[in-house]
Amino acid sequence: MNRPTRRLLLAAGLAAPVVMTGRAVRAQADWPNRPVRMVLPYSAGGPTDVIGRLIADRLSQRLPQRVVVENRTGAGGNIGASFVAKAPGDGYTLLFTNIGHAVQRALYAQLDYDPAKDLAPITIVAESPMVLLVPSSAPWKTLGDFVAAVRAAPGKYTYGTSGGGGALQLVSLLLLREAGLRMTEVPYRGSGPAALDLAAGNLDMLYDAGLTAFALAKGGQARALCVSTAQRSPVMPDVPTVAEQGYPDAVFSVWQAIFAPSSTPAPLVGRIQREVAAVLAEPAVRSRLAELGAEKLIGDTPAEARAYVEAEMARWERILREAGIQPQ
Repeated sequence: MNRPTRRLLLAAGLAAPVVMTGRAVRAQADWPNRPVRMVLPYSAGGPTDVIGRLIADRLSQRLPQRVVVENRTGAGGNIGASFVAKAPGDGYTLLFTNIGHAVQRALYAQLDYDPAKDLAPITIVAESPMVLLVPSSAPWKTLGDFVAAVRAAPGKYTYGTSGGGGALQLVSLLLLREAGLRMTEVPYRGSGPAALDLAAGNLDMLYDAGLTAFALAKGGQARALCVSTAQRSPVMPDVPTVAEQGYPDAVFSVWQAIFAPSSTPAPLVGRIQREVAAVLAEPAVRSRLAELGAEKLIGDTPAEARAYVEAEMARWERILREAGIQPQ
């Protein structure tokens, strides 16, 4: 090979990354120039779905293109998450999910994606409390009363969950672990049927989402013994926290977050985060999220979101391992 030809090839090789980088920059500057798909890995109508649709709707108002919600359900949220993990990292396929994302590796042995490596956190959107409910006909007036009764009769009392690493199961396991309780789990297809059984006295305990739980308690269908968060809820300030009643390590929040494929360029991830943060700053959005039970709106940076999610994954993998729950 003569020297001029070699110099030309070297120049072309050096120039190629510059051209590709320039194209990537232009693509990010043009984003979005077509509709953005936001995948929700859970069924329509649940808290995560409702909050996700609200965020998508407001983003559609801010951006020159629509953000279209697509429910891809199944396998505890893994079908939708896997779909997004394998999508191009171009900002046009996003995942709106919740705390269930943090337990996937601990519950499923044969995932076809890595929740930690294949999906990049963009921002944590909100945190919400869970509320521990017992039937209004039950004799327990405080969490201490309830714990004493369960300790006196291991395995006798029941608690409801939605199974599969959902929030109801996680927060219940956390309390049982910290209080040293043994109860019988009754899995349901969702919190709705479980709440009906609790109100009828057919279930002894249910941790439910704040909005639903507060409605049941205020309607006299159930009694609220504690909220799972570190601070009391402004909606029901008379209900003590689980920490106040002696179990600070049982503090729990349901969170929702937005993820992108890990191949998405950092500048584009940052752009999406800023758009979401702007949505969360809107008074109408803050008011509606408060109505839905979200008590802490976040909109943090991608780096902060990554640290948060990684800490949650480590925490729940440890808790589930100590509870004897093995990946299936």
